[in-house]
Amino acid sequence: MTATGPLVGALAVGLGGAAGATCRHLIGLAISGRRSLVAVNTLGSLALGAVLAAPFDSVVALTLGVGFCGAFTTFSSFAVEAVTTAESDDRNVAIGFAFGVLLAAIGAVLVGSAVVVAIT
Repeated sequence: MTATGPLVGALAVGLGGAAGATCRHLIGLAISGRRSLVAVNTLGSLALGAVLAAPFDSVVALTLGVGFCGAFTTFSSFAVEAVTTAESDDRNVAIGFAFGVLLAAIGAVLVGSAVVVAIT
């Protein structure tokens, strides 16, 4: 941790997490089903890529990266959706969904990082 101490880091993650979870919930209200999961995981990955590439101090990086992006993205919901789809729908749809989300998230991290590197 930094000179600010572990308590400050924990509070930063908590505050960022509260904001990220709230934003995640609001997007879930506006966009339903798989589209919501694709949106939050792609946007969250884009944001995390930008945070990782930006010259933030450790408290800001914890707040935005671990806290906000960690709570905003939703791997557990993604996993449940993939399994549920595989069990009740076409397995090909589940496989396409899973690979599509993973590719979109990885691509978004790369784009987010590249954008920050290009402008800093």
